[in-house]
Amino acid sequence: MELPVNAFKHAIAAGRPQIGLWSSIPSNYTVEVIAGAGFDWILLDTEHSPNDLESVFSQLQAAAGYPQTSAIVRVPWSDQVILKRYLDAGVQTVLIPFVSTAEEARAAVSYTRYPPKGVRGVGGTTRATRFGRVRDYTKHVERELCVLVQVETKQGLEEIEAICAVDGVDGVFIGPADLHASLGYTGETGNPEVLPIIDDAIRRIRAAGKAPGVLTPVESLARRWLDCGALFVAVGADVGVLARGAEALAQRFKA
Repeated sequence: MELPVNAFKHAIAAGRPQIGLWSSIPSNYTVEVIAGAGFDWILLDTEHSPNDLESVFSQLQAAAGYPQTSAIVRVPWSDQVILKRYLDAGVQTVLIPFVSTAEEARAAVSYTRYPPKGVRGVGGTTRATRFGRVRDYTKHVERELCVLVQVETKQGLEEIEAICAVDGVDGVFIGPADLHASLGYTGETGNPEVLPIIDDAIRRIRAAGKAPGVLTPVESLARRWLDCGALFVAVGADVGVLARGAEALAQRFKA
């Protein structure tokens, strides 16, 4: 059995923009619904949601029926054990939050690599290896593994080029909410003082040869950042789609 191809990794490496949807509802049923909606990728979040490894495991199985949509997982922290467990569960693209220096980026990458390149522990009969059926998994996994690091602090902005220069980093995601907070605009996502800073960060990441990413439910901002060169853009979230859609439906009949 061959290693599954990571369509998302190859698309961003080729410069093809990928449109995604954030998913924070800890439900494999929800994931199956949105995986068939037509997005290039969905993000299964374990940082700011009640998701854990067990719930994500079943969500990955639900998404597997829709190979045209890649499932990305945001881990709760850059941690060797956490990353090992999600990679063993078959995650091929990981988003790692709060990376602010090249040293932190190198550490994050090392957690995804087997020795001698890194420190990932070796487990044989895992879902990632198709329970031991993928030939020479440890030798070839890196080819289809995609590491995205999340820059969301003032320090991270200052070190973008150094972070992008780290071997093994495939893309850099700008975390808009925490970045606003780090710059003194907590709770003001979309502040006009910060938007040009995000524009510039996206251009710098692209100029450094890595794929820039961002999340916004505001269509005008999504298109703005695509024009700046962003290559993976989440244009909404399942919680927001459900909450705002339910409110709008109720309002139509109760106004």
